[in-house]
Amino acid sequence: MLTPPASLTIYVATQPVDFRKGAEGLALLAKATLGHDPMKSVAVVFRAKRADRVKIVVWDGSGLVMYWKRLDGSGFKWPPIVAGVMRMNAAQLSALLAGMDWTRMHAPRIPQPKALA
Repeated sequence: MLTPPASLTIYVATQPVDFRKGAEGLALLAKATLGHDPMKSVAVVFRAKRADRVKIVVWDGSGLVMYWKRLDGSGFKWPPIVAGVMRMNAAQLSALLAGMDWTRMHAPRIPQPKALA
C-alpha cells in the first residue's frame, strides 16, 4: 500500500505512455515533455493505454522509486485524455490506487479565523 505524504506534489500525465519504459525512462519523459522533474519532490503518475495499469515515479530522498499496479477485473478512473498534466492531492491519489472514483475526493474548505479570542 502506497501512502503518499500530504505535502507531496502529485501530477498525472493525462495521455497514455509506453509502459515498457522503466523508472529512468519515465522520469526523463516527465522532465522533458511534462516539465515536472520527479527528482525534485514531485510524484508523476502515468497511465497505460489499458485503463487497468498505473506507474508512479518519485524520488524518495535516497533513490528513484517506481510504483506499478494493475487492477484485476476493472480499470482505474482516469481523467480525460488531453495534452498535458493535471494536479492531484494525496487523498485523490490514494482513492485512484484503490480503484475508487477519485473525482469525488475534495479537500474541505476551512475558513480563516477572524481573530484569536
